[in-house]
Amino acid sequence: MIQAHDMTPAELAALLAFHSEAGVEWLMEDDPVDRIAAFAAEKAARQVARPAAETSSAQVPARVAPSRSAASSERQPARAQPSQGSALPAIPDENAVAEARFAAESARSLAELQTAIEGFTSCNLKTSARSTITAQGDGSSGIMVIGPMPNADDDREGLAFSGRAGLLLDRMLSAIGQTRENVVISTVIPWRPPGDRMPSTPETAICRPFIERQIALVEPRLVLVLGNFAARFFFGETGTIHALRGKWRELGAGGHAVQAMATLHPQELLAAPASKALAWMDLLAFSERLQTPPND
Repeated sequence: MIQAHDMTPAELAALLAFHSEAGVEWLMEDDPVDRIAAFAAEKAARQVARPAAETSSAQVPARVAPSRSAASSERQPARAQPSQGSALPAIPDENAVAEARFAAESARSLAELQTAIEGFTSCNLKTSARSTITAQGDGSSGIMVIGPMPNADDDREGLAFSGRAGLLLDRMLSAIGQTRENVVISTVIPWRPPGDRMPSTPETAICRPFIERQIALVEPRLVLVLGNFAARFFFGETGTIHALRGKWRELGAGGHAVQAMATLHPQELLAAPASKALAWMDLLAFSERLQTPPND
């Protein structure tokens, strides 16, 4: 087995990066522990203890009613205590949502909003992410492209839609005469969830004020929503992206109403190339609406 002292600093850094991208966040033990053997021992101990507990309970004639104070303490679950040497992340709650809303509404520009999001510390997702992803681009085309949450490539590069998915998005934009530079690109969630898991409902609620404020500040003419999570987030529906795609809907953010269409995420197209025909139909409809004068 290769030991840490046998590896070069570069090899150690690459190994740590691999574990980080795989979602590993904590190294809990200095020495390996055989969890399977430990579980088997615990199971055997429980099987031995169960007959003795049943015999003991059968010998008790009646249970004495607990006092009011004892009953009250039984109804209240014990608080989990953090283990020594570890720190519990902040718990998302209504106060964190209110704090996020205040920080978002206080920003008067995208630069101020980016600073506010980077300084925000009340969301669990930030504790494990390398980068904070916010709106990028000049928006001269009047288009805003919004995806779900950063993935490993985005988190490493500090840029939304990096890697293979980003290259495919570039080709999708080019097909309708646009480039990454003249659209505004962002994600619903500013931070990559550990192991690319889906954000929880509280985490999503905390991040909502930030993306809505980005839309309000950019004031795009049209929004292209990419992927199942982002479509459900904005449209408030529970259908799959195949049911939500290709339809124009009004998206409201901070008093700014904008026409939005959902289509498949580039990562979904890489996994299922046959769906590219559906995405192409959506892009043609999007381009057609873009070429129509705003008042029509």
